[in-house]
Amino acid sequence: MTKAEIVELIYERVGFSKKESSELVETVFDSIKEALVSGEQVKFSGFGNFLVREKNARKGRNPQTGEEIQLEARRVLTFKPSLVLKNELNEKDVSAS
Repeated sequence: MTKAEIVELIYERVGFSKKESSELVETVFDSIKEALVSGEQVKFSGFGNFLVREKNARKGRNPQTGEEIQLEARRVLTFKPSLVLKNELNEKDVSAS
């Protein structure tokens, strides 16, 4: 699903204009992005949690040459789905087979 598809869904289901729907989606995504960049956890009840984790510097290998390289410390975004979402996904898988 793309942002454009989300805008279209809001336009169809809520009745906002396409411009209003687009501004709403952009505002929501910008707010989420700002929270994550500042290190906050973003929680959506019934959906899941987005959080930023710190990864330490470590040794790695270039897979093409086998040369050992130093990987710098970095921040990574992780998503942990809620139990509700996990259960829904598994119910749909079971009913599809």
